[in-house]
Amino acid sequence: MTTPSGYLYDDPGLAASPVSVDELDRIKSSLLWTDEDRDALRAAGKILIDQTAAILDLWYGFVASQPHLVAAFAGPDGQPDGNYLDAVRGRFGRWIEDLCTRDFDETWLAYQEEIALRHHSAKKNRTDRVASPSNHVELRYLIALTVPITVTIRYFLAAGESDPARVDAMYHAWFKAVILSVVLWARPYSPDLW
Repeated sequence: MTTPSGYLYDDPGLAASPVSVDELDRIKSSLLWTDEDRDALRAAGKILIDQTAAILDLWYGFVASQPHLVAAFAGPDGQPDGNYLDAVRGRFGRWIEDLCTRDFDETWLAYQEEIALRHHSAKKNRTDRVASPSNHVELRYLIALTVPITVTIRYFLAAGESDPARVDAMYHAWFKAVILSVVLWARPYSPDLW
């Protein structure tokens, strides 16, 4: 996969996350994260990465059907900004790959913080230099989107794995990893509670 515009994962200038690796470990423990989940997520990546375009088509179709969600991508005229949607789509696809293949370490934490800030008013619209009237993604929708991003993935996993037990293991690992991401992305919305 090519590196999308505004994707800074390996940028040495990327600011460190205010969340420590120790705190990340406590969150993972709260999510019941195990080494088996890590391995299952890696296996899921081998199936999902090749299906990224289809996954994003499904997710984008859902967002486009929800006026309150697609509003976050509106231009000054109130209509969805296609260039903005395309740029975010590239990074969303890269997030799928990174979620499944990267170690959850300081570098991964730093980029999760960057993603968090891009949803929050701290950085929303700046990466892509857009003039969207929406200056943040509402936290309630960021959290609620964990459901479609999770429940839709089982179909894609089953397309690449015939053993139901393996599909379940990958699906549960994906669910935990998505929740972990959203917990980290929610941090700027309530930094005093961390």
